[in-house]
Formats: sequence, C-alpha cells, structure tokens
Amino acid sequence: MKPIRSVALLAGAGFLAAILGGLGLSASGQTAARQTRADAEKDPVLKAMLEELDRSKSQLQLPGFEKPFFIQYRIEEIDNFETKAEFGATSSSQHNHVRAAQVTVRVGDYKTDSSGGRSNGVLELEALDDDPVALRSALWAATDQAYKGALADYAQKQAELKQVQTPPQANDFSRETPVIRLEEPLKLKVDEAAWASKVARDTGLYRTGAPLKASQREVRYSAGNFTARVTTTWLVNSEGTIVRQSAGYYQENFAAGAQAADGMSLDRSYATNGPALKDLDSPAVFAQHVAGLIASLTDLRNAPIVGEEYHGPVLLSSDASTDTLTALLSTELAATRPKLGTEARTNGPFASSFQARVLPEFLDVTDDPGLKSFDGKGLAGAYDVDDEGVPAQPVKLIVAGRLENYLIGRQPVRDFPLSNGHGRAGITEPPRPVIGVLKVSAHEGLTDEELNRKLLDLAGDRGLKNAYYVATMGGELTPRLLYRVRLDGPQAGQRELVRGAVLDDLDQRALRSGVVAAGKKPWVANYFGDVPETVLAPALLLDDVTVRRANKKNDKLPFYPPPE
Repeated sequence: MKPIRSVALLAGAGFLAAILGGLGLSASGQTAARQTRADAEKDPVLKAMLEELDRSKSQLQLPGFEKPFFIQYRIEEIDNFETKAEFGATSSSQHNHVRAAQVTVRVGDYKTDSSGGRSNGVLELEALDDDPVALRSALWAATDQAYKGALADYAQKQAELKQVQTPPQANDFSRETPVIRLEEPLKLKVDEAAWASKVARDTGLYRTGAPLKASQREVRYSAGNFTARVTTTWLVNSEGTIVRQSAGYYQENFAAGAQAADGMSLDRSYATNGPALKDLDSPAVFAQHVAGLIASLTDLRNAPIVGEEYHGPVLLSSDASTDTLTALLSTELAATRPKLGTEARTNGPFASSFQARVLPEFLDVTDDPGLKSFDGKGLAGAYDVDDEGVPAQPVKLIVAGRLENYLIGRQPVRDFPLSNGHGRAGITEPPRPVIGVLKVSAHEGLTDEELNRKLLDLAGDRGLKNAYYVATMGGELTPRLLYRVRLDGPQAGQRELVRGAVLDDLDQRALRSGVVAAGKKPWVANYFGDVPETVLAPALLLDDVTVRRANKKNDKLPFYPPPE
C-alpha cells in the first residue's frame, strides 16, 4: 500500500489499485424520518464538508469566468483487512485504514456543462481523526483544482459544439430532488489471527486431508485469501443532498491448479462472500468445497479432451448462466453519453435496441438495488442511495424480451431525462451507470429434470450423438467444468467430464435468438469488483452453440516432483 500523505493529488484508478486491489459493495441500515442538516452536522466529517461547501458556493469564482453551478464532495473511509496463504502457510496479512475524497465541480448549466473532461480533483486524506481543518484544507485544494479543470473543459466543449451540426440529444446533467439520509457507520470487527490461520489451513488441505494426500503431487498451486472491508461514504452537494452510508464486504477465496499428462493447465476456484460475515460458508462447509475442488483436479487430469467441433444445444447451469449474463448483458444495459454531434441514444450493442427484442419473450430483467437478500443470502449490489445522491430505484429493463429501459445516472440520454439512481462509483472515481442487483426471471421456468430432457430431445431431433452441459465458467466465458451428455446406448443421459474446450457463438445474438428455455431457481452471484454487483439468473438452454478444442499451447511438465 502507498503511504498516506496529508494532501496528495493522485489518479483515482491508480489510487484504488494501490490500496485495495479491487473489491467493493454498498449496503445500508435504517434511516430516521425527517432528518435535517442539523442532524448531519452532529457528524464532524459532514460538518466540515458542509462548511467548506458553503464557502465554495459563496466564494469560488475566478474574475471574468463562470461561477460553478454544481459542487459535490464525496469522502470514503476504507477499513480493510486481507490475509493470503499458499501451500498451507500464510504469505501476507495486512490491515489498511484510509480516507479518500472525490470532488466534482460543474461549470455552465444543466443543459450544457463542463462534463466530459477531467474536472475531478482527487486526493488522499490523512485526517482519520476527524480534524476539521485538515478535512477542509484537503477539500479546498481539490475544489480549486477541479474548478480550474472545469473551466478549461467548458471552454473546450463550447469550441467542439461549434464544430458539429447535430445538437446534443439530451441535457448534460439532470435536475434531481435533494435528499438527506444518515445511516449509522459500521465498524470492522474480525479476528485477524484466526482468519489468517484458517486460510493457511485451507490451502494446505491438499496434503493434510486424508482422502487428498494420494493426489498431492498433482497440485501445481494452492492459494487462498480472505478479505474483510467496511466502507463509509459521506456525500454532500450544492443542491442540498446530504448522505452518510456504510457497507461491509467479506469474501473468502480458494484456487488450485494442476497439469494434465499432456501439459494442459487445469484451474479451479471457489469463493464465498456477502455483505456480512454471516453470509460466508461455515468453516466445515468451506473445507468441503475445497476438498471437492481439489478432487475435481484429478478428475480433470483423467478426463478426455473434447472431440471434434460440435454445433448444437448446450445447457448452462444457473451458475454458468450468471457469469454469461454478467459478461454479455449487465454493462450493455447502462446508458452512457454518445459522442458530440451524433444522434445516437447511447453506446454499445443495445444503443439502437430501445423497445426492440433483445431476449426471448419468456424472459424479464429487472435491476432492484433495494433487494438486500435472496433466499437467505446477502446481496453485494444492494444500496439505498447512489454515488450521485439519488435514491436507488427498481428498474424494469427488459419486459417479455423487449428492452424498455436503461440504467441511468445523472447524465441523461435521449428519452431518459432523469436518473433512476444507478450512478455508482469506484473509490475516488466519477460515477457511471452500473447494475445493482440484476434479476433475470422466466415466465414459466422448467425444473432441472425438464431442462435435461429438453436438451436431449433437441439433440436427438438433429441426429446428434451427444449434447453438452456447462457446470461452471471461467474467464472469457471458457467452461471450467464441461460435460458431454450421451444420447444413445446403455449410457444414454449420463454425463462425461471433458476438458480443453471453448465456446463460440455465445454473444448477444445468441441470447436474443438462441435461448429456448430457462430454469426456475436463480443462482445468486455476488461480484466484488471496483463497484459491487449482484446477478440472479436461472439455468439457460441454448439451441445452437459451437463447442471446439481450445488449441492452446501446453507448457512442459515439471522435470521432478514437488516436495513432500
């Protein structure tokens, strides 16, 4: 981690990577009725922010230049613990506690402003002790930088507007009703020594677990980590919004790898996570997953390589479908501003798909950040107020397969003049439209047995000898556990594990025209990235996907065995 300095101007992405390595989430508690600025000023951080905001509103203007019409301060306090282990021993443990601020200044007006440039002052704060002068001094320095940057951006935008014939299709910034929401901050409370010991113990199960010892020479790596984080956010803006909210993020990971006899790399991983410690697996359940994962490496080493290229139906488990929909759907539902001078509504594959069919008619998609738990599991993407001070709203994005809405922040697009509370930001980064809790549901979902039967029927109708079932996905939508399902003979319906395959033709077009059935029960997938997200999705059956050999280079096997 980089050392904390009293005031240092840094690039937001670099600061985030240096401190945190990527994780995140938002959560909230109960909010008292009719909260006021007087209530907010009982918090020394908010009091300092509001006093400096008042000063900026009244005094910030260079002679002969525009006065800001909007200013926002967002301070985030991150209390983070992480421990890592490999091969049964702790490799690192560290506890970081920092505050960071992001300042936004807009010049112009709601119709045409300075957005689109680099008018954000980003800084690192040392004032963990709530010292008002230190807090205000850091905000003052960042506000000055952001204002000067906004003036330059505004002048550049005015020049660019004179060079295009087509005017902007929407205002640059939306008018929103100010809110005051004050939640009690959370505190990070974990037994750091106990977690370091547990993670180390789990990464050594491959050589200490009785059923696994026989295959310990096959394990090329065994690594795990545990991360616990509490983030508290304070936000104020010149419109009158005042927000304090706090969220916890907890995750335990395990990953192991091996090589097949032909040199092919084999990788498996498992994670348990949630907004509270109670959402994680018990130690016994997590150890069972680790043992099963290590045992699956032996199965993969002995599995045959996928056969000749296959074109036909493929069944994605609910686990695999959440990864698929996250990759192909979640970012495309966010509306972002197109380039100046164009008539486009937004960017990406769904830019011109408003009110067009993008999924089968039996599928709906809703994003509801207010959904805090599902089937007893906490949801990472839940939040109450976004990072632009707008209350989160449930949004029906796709209804009966047709795209009816987009995720919108405070940068409007054509036909969508107001935010729906989805302007979310990574640490010290400007907000952008991002999903919260994305739920995909089928009108008449099928049971697992019905999906399997339909898979076999589709393949049989085409005269195929096999079909495929994807149990888990890896990076770049590459199957990690892929099964070949036999259609004839005494083993009809049985699944055979295969390896070394990639999937082709799995894209937005396949989602629109290739999904022929979906399951009933959704899988809950929490993603702890720069901005936390949750996706709930059922199993999906696609009628035509290509399965082929990966044809990747295989590294040579080690020349001598690992130590025992």
